[in-house]
Amino acid sequence: MTPAKRCLDLLAAIFLAVLLLPVGLVVATIILLREGRPVFHASERMKTPTQAFTLIKFRTMRVVGKDSGVSGGDKADRITHTGRFLRRTRLDELPQLWNVLRGDISFVGPRPPLRRYVEQFPGIYGKVLQSRPGITGLATLCFHRTEERLLAPCATGTETETVYIRRCIPRKAQLDLIYARNRNLCFDIRLMIGTVVRGISPCRCATFRSNGRK
Repeated sequence: MTPAKRCLDLLAAIFLAVLLLPVGLVVATIILLREGRPVFHASERMKTPTQAFTLIKFRTMRVVGKDSGVSGGDKADRITHTGRFLRRTRLDELPQLWNVLRGDISFVGPRPPLRRYVEQFPGIYGKVLQSRPGITGLATLCFHRTEERLLAPCATGTETETVYIRRCIPRKAQLDLIYARNRNLCFDIRLMIGTVVRGISPCRCATFRSNGRK
C-alpha cells in the first residue's frame, strides 16, 4: 500500500467514523434490543496469503454455533429482520472502519477472503492479495448482485460452496486483477463514490482501460 493510499484511508475512516458514530450507536442498540447479544460478528479473513486478521461487522444472522463458508440460500432463514435491512443498506459493514484504521484493510480493494479459499486456490489469491483487501472494490460493485443471485437458490451448504467456487471466485478474481492493473488514487475515489452513487459506472471504465492497455 502506498503512503498516499494509506493517508486517504486514514482521513476517510476518521471522517466517516465521526460522522456515522450516531448511526452506529443506533444500529448497535437496535440489534441488542431486538436480537440480543452478540451485537458484532467477527470472522477470520486473510489480508495476504499468509496473514490473517479479524473482520468486524454488525451481526445480521441468528447464532447457531460454528459457521463456515459464504452465505447462500441455505442460510437465508437465519438472517434476522434487522439483518436484512443492514445487508441491503450495507450498514452492517460500518464496524469495518476499525479494520481500516488498524490497517487490516483499505477502503478499496478485493474483498478479504476466508482462509479456506486462499488455501484451496493459492494461485488465484497469491495474485489477488497483492492488493490490500478493501471494504469496496471493482468486484464488489460489478459482481455483488450477481453473486447474490447465483447463491440465493442454493438449498444446501454443499451447493452454495460448489456455485461459489465454480462461478464466483474466478469472475471476482478477474475483476480484482483488472483493478490491480488500473489502481490509482483517482480510480479509488471513483470506486468509493460509485459505492454510494450506483449511477456511476467504474465497471465499464476499468474494463475498457484494461482491454485497451498495451
